[in-house]
Amino acid sequence: MGLATALQLQQQHPAKKIIVIEKEDGLAQHQTANNSGVIHSGIYYKPGSLKATNCLRGYRLLIDFCQQHEIPFERCGKIIVATEEHELPLLENLLVRGQQNGLAHLKKLTREELKEHEPHVQGRAGIFVPQTGIVDYKRVAEKYGQILQEKGGAIQLGERVIDIQKTAGGRVVVTQKQSYTGKLVINCAGLYSDKIAALTTSPLHLRIIPFRGEYYKLRPEKEYLVKNLIYPVPDPNFPFLGVHFTRMAKGGVEAGPNAVLAFKREGYRKSQISLTELGETLAWPGFQKVAAKYWRTGLGEMYRSFSKAAFTKALQKLIPEIQEQDLVDGGAGVRAQACDRTGGLVDDFLILENEGVINVCNAPSPAATSSLAIGETVAALAAKRL
Repeated sequence: MGLATALQLQQQHPAKKIIVIEKEDGLAQHQTANNSGVIHSGIYYKPGSLKATNCLRGYRLLIDFCQQHEIPFERCGKIIVATEEHELPLLENLLVRGQQNGLAHLKKLTREELKEHEPHVQGRAGIFVPQTGIVDYKRVAEKYGQILQEKGGAIQLGERVIDIQKTAGGRVVVTQKQSYTGKLVINCAGLYSDKIAALTTSPLHLRIIPFRGEYYKLRPEKEYLVKNLIYPVPDPNFPFLGVHFTRMAKGGVEAGPNAVLAFKREGYRKSQISLTELGETLAWPGFQKVAAKYWRTGLGEMYRSFSKAAFTKALQKLIPEIQEQDLVDGGAGVRAQACDRTGGLVDDFLILENEGVINVCNAPSPAATSSLAIGETVAALAAKRL
């Protein structure tokens, strides 16, 4: 998102000096490279929301970008499957929402028609979403960075921001190596976006809560069980999509993710723990309210994290043939989910403005799909300052 925003700014304001400051030694080391690689259609999002409008616009921009720069992608489509009777009205609601968001050629599927798309799936009914696709977002991000630099923008790697200071007519960004003075600072710091925002905005009434999503992979000899993408009907009582099957642009099939509290913001493994960051999460009043509301679901997710048998059972709701021995350990990603002080998990993209600063404070899925559109949105806000 930071790269996409910088690229959009560079294209709209070629005379301006733009620099991207990245704490890692390479691009796309966190949410971008560790997500599921899905090009989202926009079917899930409330009509008129920033997620809906930016996903639909971003989808078209991303497809055009990949075609123009020869980045491999595939519009393979996906099915959303209702496995229980009580999910059928929720499935119908998704269909209506997708149509309201302008998605064409959505198709309701009977039990028999589900089998035509995914022969090994089990369900009562479904929706086929032809727009959904797959791509390697790390390659996309690296291309954003390449073009940005070719057009005169700069990228500074290995520099962690430790302070943002106010000065006459602008801001000074201080890293552990040097300082940069500019008229406008745009914060797209992902898992640390609240920390960066807090340097210029007080009080900040939100906190990033890190949720780790763990995946298994299907053994190569079992990949025939999944042709493309298979999703469950989302649980309206939990703000994540549930375990699903994703054919990856890089090859292979992933099964997952779950959604468990990460004990470190960049904690991709159970063993990675930061007592300081965990303490900050547990002490946040909003998280305490979230935990009180979702504790049953959260315990179930945690149990599946430690029990391969339980994880397999969840996957078997969609594909009964899946067995424990068919799964091998995959990777994990950590989702940056903004939580306000009252216990609300911020559902939409959230952009906060301050003098000399634009903070992108909540940009979970579908932010990768939406990146060029969100970049346009933020660039338009920036243009008013420039």
